[in-house]
Amino acid sequence: MEKKDINTREDVYLLVSSFYTKVRKDDLLGPIFNTAIKDWDEHLDRLTTFWETSLFMTRKLEQKYIGNPMEAHVKVDRDNNNSITELHFGVWLNLWYQTIDELFVGEYADVAKRRARKMGTFLHLKIFEERQKHKKD
Repeated sequence: MEKKDINTREDVYLLVSSFYTKVRKDDLLGPIFNTAIKDWDEHLDRLTTFWETSLFMTRKLEQKYIGNPMEAHVKVDRDNNNSITELHFGVWLNLWYQTIDELFVGEYADVAKRRARKMGTFLHLKIFEERQKHKKD
């Protein structure tokens, strides 16, 4: 299969669904995600919309992501006894990069990697910040 860039919602869905197939099987991430996500079809559709919105900001899209990923990830950390670490984010990012490299090549593929790296760093910092707030309470 000759690789192409990420250009359509279908491409984004292929990336997201392929990635989460790996996440669900991963020894470290699987238990967290498989417990937190109750409806995988809905979750994959929501994350497809999230990534489509993130990657194609300048396009007129049928669906735009509306939500608060920070709040969702802080809750997951809390539900897991504040046990999410930089290792979890590292494994998550490595699986994301691996999936992109297997399926795509090009500018949007590179953007997807950069955005994921920034997002992972930001989510990890936000989780840590929330833990500190609750220690003071």
